[in-house]
Amino acid sequence: MLPVKIIKLKLLSRKSTLSGDILIPASKSHTIRAVAIATMAGGRSFLRNPLESADTRAALRAATEFGARVKEDDNCWTIDGTGGNISPVASFIDVANSGTTLRIFSALAALGSHPVTFDGDSSIRSRPMNPLLNALRNLGVTAKALNEKCPFTITGPLKGGVTEVDGISSQFLTALLLSSPIAKADTEIVVENLHEKPYVEITLDWLRSQKIHFEQKGLDWFRVTGNQNYKAFDRHIAADFSSATFALCAAAVTGSEILIKGLDFSDHQGDKQVFDYLGRMGMAIEEGNEGVTVTSKGLKGIEIDMNDTPDALPAMAVVGCIADGITKLFNVKQARLKECDRISAITRELKKMGAKIEEIPDGVIVQKSKLKGTNVHGYHDHRMVMALAVAGMCAEGETIIDSAETISVTYPRFIDDFKDLGANLKRIN
Repeated sequence: MLPVKIIKLKLLSRKSTLSGDILIPASKSHTIRAVAIATMAGGRSFLRNPLESADTRAALRAATEFGARVKEDDNCWTIDGTGGNISPVASFIDVANSGTTLRIFSALAALGSHPVTFDGDSSIRSRPMNPLLNALRNLGVTAKALNEKCPFTITGPLKGGVTEVDGISSQFLTALLLSSPIAKADTEIVVENLHEKPYVEITLDWLRSQKIHFEQKGLDWFRVTGNQNYKAFDRHIAADFSSATFALCAAAVTGSEILIKGLDFSDHQGDKQVFDYLGRMGMAIEEGNEGVTVTSKGLKGIEIDMNDTPDALPAMAVVGCIADGITKLFNVKQARLKECDRISAITRELKKMGAKIEEIPDGVIVQKSKLKGTNVHGYHDHRMVMALAVAGMCAEGETIIDSAETISVTYPRFIDDFKDLGANLKRIN
């Protein structure tokens, strides 16, 4: 399977009014977890409606390099799993820009006894790995890393036992929860400082669907029974609330009414809370048979604890610019550890556009502002690029965002889907 070819792209965004409906693509979080479990399962799994993106393709490549067989049909990925016998056919895995793939598959590599080296792009090389590597070391794994970041080499096997993990990124705990059922002995996990709790709930939902045996005390302590097996499955992948955030926020800042389709509000995805945030700010949100109709006719600033929703920070900062009064987004310091330091990045770029925005240690404070288009930097971060495109939809003049090719990481159809809603967007190669 060849890597996704990246073409440098800028995005031009102008003032827009939106209308119509938008079908939200599948969840990256669910798709990558599904790929990981299918890789470990015995037999043939079917992933229906998977997210087709650069991040999920990184997971697919890792699956094949772990020995799984992958077939792609129309809107369905078929994966013949390894039955838990992790014996990588490659000693080097490039995860590109996918932090989720990096964390999960490095823990899965620990189930085998062959050394596997992981690396990625410059953003991946900047992201911390020491909480997960230390936790794996406590379970019998050898992890060699320079500065505890990529590139690093994992050598198993993961034996089980007792370990602790810092939950500054929920992906560290998710990786341990997904790998430990295949360890020979039981694994006890003590969790400290857990952020982004809904993402852990997504992982636990997958474990329950697989009948994996584990005990828990809240989300701070787990005991996972060892020597278990994952089973092949046939599952439709849920739509992505993180992607829906941009449609919701774009409607908010442009004063538009749109219909958002495909979402399942019973799912544990954290970013469904963004609908609550906007509702508290004054947006009309109505669930119907076809989807959720959202209408914006003036919003007020509020204080929002965003610990569960770090991916929504950049877009919500844009919403703060059009809300009356002051909007405070706080308790989300882990947003500094994403593809870029999103707190500093969104503060810097919105200031270029005239925003009254202040960076605080764990978030931002935004006052109602009149935005003006200018050249802004996307930091090679898909969520920054999309948030700045939304800002351009309510700004005077033209906003040009660089590194727009990174949209393909999670939402390749972003530009086309939003143009169908009436957004004034244009690709600049």
